[in-house]
Amino acid sequence: MNRKIAAVAAIATVLVASACSSSGSSGDAKQATLSTDGKGKKITVWLMDDAQKGWPAVVDAAKKEFTEKTGAEVDIQWQTWTNYTTKLDTALLSGNAPDALELGNTQTAKYIEAGSFVDLTGVKGQFDNSDKYLDSLAASGQTPDGTKTYAIPYYAGARVLIYRKDLFEKAGVTQAPTTLAELKDALTKVKAANASTPGFSALYLPGQNWYTAASFGASTFGVKNIVAKADGDKWTGTLSDPKFVEGVKTWNDLQKEFSVGGTTTDEATQDALMAKGNIAAIVGNGWELGSVADPKTGDPSLKDKLASIALPGTAAGQPTPAFLGGSDLAVPAKSANPGLGATFLQIYTNTKQQTELAKFAIPNAKNLVAAYKAAAPANKATGDAAEGLTWFIPNSPLWSGADETALKTAFGAIAAGGDPATELKKVEETVVKDLNG
Repeated sequence: MNRKIAAVAAIATVLVASACSSSGSSGDAKQATLSTDGKGKKITVWLMDDAQKGWPAVVDAAKKEFTEKTGAEVDIQWQTWTNYTTKLDTALLSGNAPDALELGNTQTAKYIEAGSFVDLTGVKGQFDNSDKYLDSLAASGQTPDGTKTYAIPYYAGARVLIYRKDLFEKAGVTQAPTTLAELKDALTKVKAANASTPGFSALYLPGQNWYTAASFGASTFGVKNIVAKADGDKWTGTLSDPKFVEGVKTWNDLQKEFSVGGTTTDEATQDALMAKGNIAAIVGNGWELGSVADPKTGDPSLKDKLASIALPGTAAGQPTPAFLGGSDLAVPAKSANPGLGATFLQIYTNTKQQTELAKFAIPNAKNLVAAYKAAAPANKATGDAAEGLTWFIPNSPLWSGADETALKTAFGAIAAGGDPATELKKVEETVVKDLNG
């Protein structure tokens, strides 16, 4: 039994799916309906405690509106990310699945493949702003070809350029760069102004931070089909495409010119390193601003010296494409009340609730990002990144940590002096072999 068949069979066993063919069982999933017949019923919804801590009023408002519309009550059961998929697998196996749930957008593909979620394609048009969803967040809830939807975007996070305003200003850079050319010019000045600082990085680009490297590849290749492209039941690689390689060379030039000592590491420690004072800029998630200045793990004196912008692209107003992390919402096919579960998600993601959520996180649709940016000055960078072109990993249940490790190794080799085209071709063969089983 090859890897693909074995993997899908294992998923099917755990998730009580009906098939394990290479094309997956998502086509066998139940078609969604939206029900308002809930008198005397109670539905169960699993949400991560991020909402409990960050926007409980949004949840309460959705519960109230749902009960008014359907007559049903809502039992929110708060979850944590630790071992979450194990808990979900167990619930599906035992037949105790909730009626609606949240999960990370990189976790969704295996459940879609196994037929574990209700097919929302037919009702998606009745969800507010479904034609304006953030591109790559929407893609995470779809089949690889994008023709069917099994999970609805919830909220997102985006990577941005985080930089030391004080170091830039001391180097004579008083305006945030708006293009890659302006960024390179600014970094050149910052590097020169800090030439006497040992191990100084004007822009710290650790070689194994493949998400950032791939963003530069996407800037020239395009944001669809990053890493690999689904063609029916088979995947073909895109890493060796000359346009992708071209963008990676731009990233490699920046890391060679402005980054010190990061060819064998990833981004995991960059916040702590920046807090030590010899890094002027990093590419990281918006929340990393707080991490760099954290009193326990960083340097609180940097709080007012940090700023962020969407990572500039080749033209002003067109950021380098960002990878969007975030959460999706879905209805388990084995739930007791799938129609009511779908209706709760419809209400929880409507314009009213998402506009309120935008005070705390990036909402699920481009037309609502303006509310997020208006909520706080610090939100502009991540908002701009989310509004721009974004990309996502191959939406396959066979995408794994091993593939990410292979990509880290490949980009680290490029950063250490390897030929980009050669290294990308090698890793492409490895990843495509995994995706095809």
